[in-house]
Amino acid sequence: MMRGTTYLQRGVIAAAMVVALSAIPTVQAAELSITPNTPIPDFQNRLQDVAPYDFDAPPQGLFRAITTAEGFDEELGFHRTHEIVPVKPTDRFRSDTPAVFIVFHLHQHYQGFQVFGRCYPEAVAGLDPNVMIGHNAMHIALEDDSGYLTFSPPRDAWKPGRYKVEIHVGEQINEMSLMGTMRFTVVAPSADSGDREKSLGSETGKTR
Repeated sequence: MMRGTTYLQRGVIAAAMVVALSAIPTVQAAELSITPNTPIPDFQNRLQDVAPYDFDAPPQGLFRAITTAEGFDEELGFHRTHEIVPVKPTDRFRSDTPAVFIVFHLHQHYQGFQVFGRCYPEAVAGLDPNVMIGHNAMHIALEDDSGYLTFSPPRDAWKPGRYKVEIHVGEQINEMSLMGTMRFTVVAPSADSGDREKSLGSETGKTR
């Protein structure tokens, strides 16, 4: 009889312990504070934190550097490739400049493509700013990290004023290929520089 009572007591104690242990996590969970649900937009980029891309400024992204220059030269690059470097970089050119060059350096890329340039007379007397006066393109191979575009005057000489060049990247020009805009100014040779050149020429003639 006592042995049966002992088994009964042990069963009651074991059941009580199971109930007590199962209640512990419930008590602990009830004591933890619940984090409120956070709206999904809070995890997304906010418009005020993202600067809009300016297509009317020099191109960025793929372009590590880009400039207008009077010429270019080729040097042996770090990876023993031909690197294009600008010669006399400037954004002001004389009207008798034979050509304007846009020299650029690129970040690493994983396929070939073309870089296009379209030149417009943005503020030039006597020329329609919406009529393209020159265009050029250069194919960029997988191993190329630099290149250049060349623009010659529409006639014998550049007209003084401000010009812009739209830079496009891709296989062809479309509404999605524009990467940025370069600008340069053409100035007329000053009268005193012209007189100086004439005097030097006359002196050279006398010497001969």
